[in-house]
Amino acid sequence: MKAYMKGEFDFIGVKSNARKLALRECISELGVPKDSEFNAVIKEMWMSPYREVHYCAQELVERKKWWRQEESIILIEHLIRNNQWWDSIDFIAATLVGSYFKCHGVDKTRIRSWNQENDIWVVRTSILFQLKYKNEVDLPFLSELILPHLESQEFFIQKAIGWILRQVSKSNPDFVRGFMSEHLLKPTSHREAIKYI
Repeated sequence: MKAYMKGEFDFIGVKSNARKLALRECISELGVPKDSEFNAVIKEMWMSPYREVHYCAQELVERKKWWRQEESIILIEHLIRNNQWWDSIDFIAATLVGSYFKCHGVDKTRIRSWNQENDIWVVRTSILFQLKYKNEVDLPFLSELILPHLESQEFFIQKAIGWILRQVSKSNPDFVRGFMSEHLLKPTSHREAIKYI
């Protein structure tokens, strides 16, 4: 598991199904942390050296639907900016950030700010947060977020661009075809984008 993650994190060695079962059993026995202590518990879990604990932390945020709390964006952004790698960012972007902005309305000022950062994981979040929006994706805004990064040499940004376009192509293939006819994608982005069209 550590090798798969390029040595970025230490692992206990618990596979996904066993970890999820352990989390369910822990919740069944102890319950979900109370609102007053929830942020502190999640941040403490996020400080763990073990990646499985990080997975449990982000899944607890989703299980509690903590994104319904308007101030939860502070905690979510903390998760984005710490212990970053594609595995956590993809869950946080699509599930936590995506749900948050569906619930509270998209804060375009915040997303634009993320999109302009030098931190590739924050940029990746800004591109992927609409991943589960299906036919509700704000296509002009998505274009605005992708365009500054079309020439990026960063693999994880290229992959994010292709991935979001691939998802959009399921509900709006004409948009993706049009976007690709007007803009040259990097090979990694292109391979992802055309998968379903």
